Amino acid sequence: MDNVFYTRFERHAHAEGLKGLSTHYCPGCGHGLVHKFMAEAIEELGVQDRVVAISPVGCAVFMYYYFDVGNSQAAHGRAPAVGIGHKVANPNSIVISYQGDGDLASIGLAEIMQAAQLGLPMTFIFVNNAIYGMTGGQMAPTTLPGQTTTTTPKGRGRLEGGPLRMAEVIAQLDAPVYVERVALFDNKQRHRAAAAIKKAVRLQVENRGLSFVEVLSECPTHLKLTPIEAEQWVKEQMLPYFPLGVKKDETVEPWFDLGTPTFDPEAVLAAIGAPRTTAPRFGSGFPAHLDPEDVAIKFAGSGGDGAQTIASLANRAAINEGCDSTYIPSYGPESRGGTSYADLHVARGEVLSPAAPEPHVLVAFNPQSLAKFGPKVRSGGIILYDTSVVLEVPPLDPTVQVVGIPFTQIALDLGAVRVKNIVALGAFQAATGIFPAESFLTVIREAFEHNCALLPLNEEAFTWGGRAFEQTKTPAGT
Repeated sequence: MDNVFYTRFERHAHAEGLKGLSTHYCPGCGHGLVHKFMAEAIEELGVQDRVVAISPVGCAVFMYYYFDVGNSQAAHGRAPAVGIGHKVANPNSIVISYQGDGDLASIGLAEIMQAAQLGLPMTFIFVNNAIYGMTGGQMAPTTLPGQTTTTTPKGRGRLEGGPLRMAEVIAQLDAPVYVERVALFDNKQRHRAAAAIKKAVRLQVENRGLSFVEVLSECPTHLKLTPIEAEQWVKEQMLPYFPLGVKKDETVEPWFDLGTPTFDPEAVLAAIGAPRTTAPRFGSGFPAHLDPEDVAIKFAGSGGDGAQTIASLANRAAINEGCDSTYIPSYGPESRGGTSYADLHVARGEVLSPAAPEPHVLVAFNPQSLAKFGPKVRSGGIILYDTSVVLEVPPLDPTVQVVGIPFTQIALDLGAVRVKNIVALGAFQAATGIFPAESFLTVIREAFEHNCALLPLNEEAFTWGGRAFEQTKTPAGT
C-alpha cells in the first residue's frame, strides 16, 4: 500500500515537514479510510500501473496529490464520462471513479445513470456523508429528513424531498454486476468496506462488469461533532435511511474485450468515411519564428465581436498547414457583454494544453480585453487592438510590440461592421507571418462556400486588415 501512495504530498509547503505527510481532510473524515482501502485493493491486485483514478469536484478534489497512479481531474459531476473515455481509449486501464454525494448524486446524476446502464467494467466509489462538505455544508441529495444544513436551517422538510438512495437506484439498472453499501463507524464495518472496494476493483480486473460501492462516511466538521460522536451519528441516524448490505451481486462471465484501439490517423479517417483529400498548403512548415515548438494566441472581445469565429478560422488554417492545432472558446456569462475570448495553440508536435494564459499574440477588440490580457502577453510578443474603441492603452511590457488598428472603422468603411473580426484576422496574419495570407483566404472561402454573396466582402476585409498593419510600419509623411 505504501507504494500506491506518494511518499510525500506536494500540495502544501513544497512537501516539506509534517504537511508533506498530511492530507487536506478534516480530523475524523472518512475519506482517509476509503483512500487506504482503495490503495490496499490496488496493491493486492497488482494493478497500480494500470489504474486511472478520476478525482471529483468535492472534498476529494485533491486526491491526485496522494495516489501514485494515473489521475484525471473531472469537471463537477462528469467523472463517469471522463472514466468512460479512459476505458474505451485504453481497455487495459483500471478506471476508478471516486465521487461524493453532491458530485455524483446531484450535478452528476445523469452521468452516473448513463454510465451504470452502459455497464463497462469500471469501479465507482461513492462517498456519502449526507452533506455538501467542501462548499460550506449545504443540503445534499443524501441529506437526511430533519437534518439542518446551511440551506435547510430548520431541517430538511417535505418541501425539499427525501434523500436519494443511490445504491438502490443503481442496483435496479440492468448492467451493473455488483452494488453494495458499506460504512466506516466500527472495525467490523471497516473490514466490510475494504472487502467491498477490493471486490469492486477485482471485478473490473476480471472484465466482468461495473461495480458501485456506496460508503457511509463521517463529516464531523459540518455535523459539529467529535469524530467518535460522528461515527455514532452515522450508525444511529444514517442507517435507517441507508441500510447496509449487498444490493446486487450477479455472476457474469468475463466479456469485455475491445482489443487494442488504433489511433492511426489513416485508419480513423477510413472508419468515418472521410474524403481522402489533402488540404492545400501554402507555407513552409511550422512558424518557428514565433516559437520553436508551440505558439499561443488569444483572441478577445465582447460577445458579438467575432473572436470565436476568427479563432476557429485560424485553427483550421494551422491544421491545413500540417500543424497540430486546437482552440478552446470561453463564453460564460460574458458572451452577452464584457470579455469573452478564445485560446489557440499551434504546435510543431502535439498541443499539450489548449489554454493560453501567457500568449505570444493577443488580438483585443475592446478595452476590457486589452486591460485584462495585455499584461500577460509574453516578453517579445505582439498585441493588436482596435483603436476604434480602445482609447487608452494600459502600461504594458516594453518588449511587446503593441499595434493599434481601427478594425471597426475599416469594417464600417467597407459597409458592414460585422466583418471587423476578418479585418483583425488580416492584420493578425500580416503582423505575425504565422502562415501565408492564402492559407487564411482558403479557409475563409471554405467557410462561405454556401453563402457566396458574402465572400467578396470578407476577402476585402481580410486584405484591408493586412494593409492597415503594413501602414503602421510606414513613417508618417512618406
